[in-house]
Amino acid sequence: MTISDTSSRRRPVITLLVVCQSCIGLIFGGIGLFLPLIRTDLGISFTEAGTLAAVSNLTYALMQVPSGYLADRFPPRRLFIIGMVGLNVLSALFAVLDAYPLLLIDQALAGIFRALVFMPGMLLMTELFPPGRRASAMGLYVVGGFSSNILLSAVGPLLVGPLGWPLLFLIFSAFGLLTIGLYRFLAPPSAPKPAGDPVRFREIPGLLRQRIVQLTAVIQFTRLSVAQGFTFWLPSYLVVDRGQSLATAGLVAAVASAISAPVNYLGGYLSDRINRPLLVIGGSLTILTAGLSLLTYVPGILGVIGVVALISVAIQVYFGPLFALPLQVLGDRNAGLISGLGNFWANLGGFAFVYALGAVKDSTGSFRAGFLSLAGLCVVALIATWLTRPALRRAG
Repeated sequence: MTISDTSSRRRPVITLLVVCQSCIGLIFGGIGLFLPLIRTDLGISFTEAGTLAAVSNLTYALMQVPSGYLADRFPPRRLFIIGMVGLNVLSALFAVLDAYPLLLIDQALAGIFRALVFMPGMLLMTELFPPGRRASAMGLYVVGGFSSNILLSAVGPLLVGPLGWPLLFLIFSAFGLLTIGLYRFLAPPSAPKPAGDPVRFREIPGLLRQRIVQLTAVIQFTRLSVAQGFTFWLPSYLVVDRGQSLATAGLVAAVASAISAPVNYLGGYLSDRINRPLLVIGGSLTILTAGLSLLTYVPGILGVIGVVALISVAIQVYFGPLFALPLQVLGDRNAGLISGLGNFWANLGGFAFVYALGAVKDSTGSFRAGFLSLAGLCVVALIATWLTRPALRRAG
């Protein structure tokens, strides 16, 4: 079989992996976009509304290390399919449950199944790319979530009136189940695990003592604190604090996703090409610090859109380089565990700050303090980025 034949066989599988991420983006993006309506229908506070996302992030975070361990021990394809099926079934249940405690349980379980999608899916994607394009593969893997948010944010506010948010979630679930069915039919079995000692949980303490793991954990905590805190609460901020309609908030969110989707892949591609991951990471964090500091101070909706665009350029552009960085220093043997540890801290940050921004809004009447705290967190991550230079220099 020629190289071009192999490439043509991989393209549909790569596409389906990206589309699976799009399905997840529809589900969780829908909760954030339709949160003003969901909150009104359920009669819950901003803090309780934030908890719906926060509990999912908490269980998702707690499952990162087990998910990475399982992906190192068992075929990632099997775990990926189980996770996608469970996640989409729970999304359908979210549409029909009408009690806040039941929705909270639903979202807690959704976080567990989502963890079985993310880490195995990222390993499946990197298997389809040459070793020197690891950051590109990781960046491409998450493009689907941003791409679906473009469509959702632009079209969702127009559809939610006549259809209602519960029916939209049922449609999202049906689309997700169809996509994973196609993936199961077209995707080949996962590559066999290399021979040698199996990965064990007892290796985790040793990994945690690695300086590169500790420093990237700080950056990962910041990454998802900013990405989820900003993305989840942006529509509510525009509607409640800025007095915009849901349709306008959706369009602004669509612009943000339209910017984030391509630059997310380009960040990984650039990092692979110039072999300067710290430059990509540090530059992104600098832009985020400036954008989050300005967000609540700029006058007028046009000023807000400009700052949102600035934040969107950098909000996930360093995803691929950040995940590839510890593997570049420590090697691939424990790739699942290392990536799982990083994503655990990332989602712990997402859990903390999605909840915190809702609680801050309830206590202060404004999102300002919450967004400024995210800017301060970016400064801490910039310091951690600078401190990783010696470890990367020794590995190079």
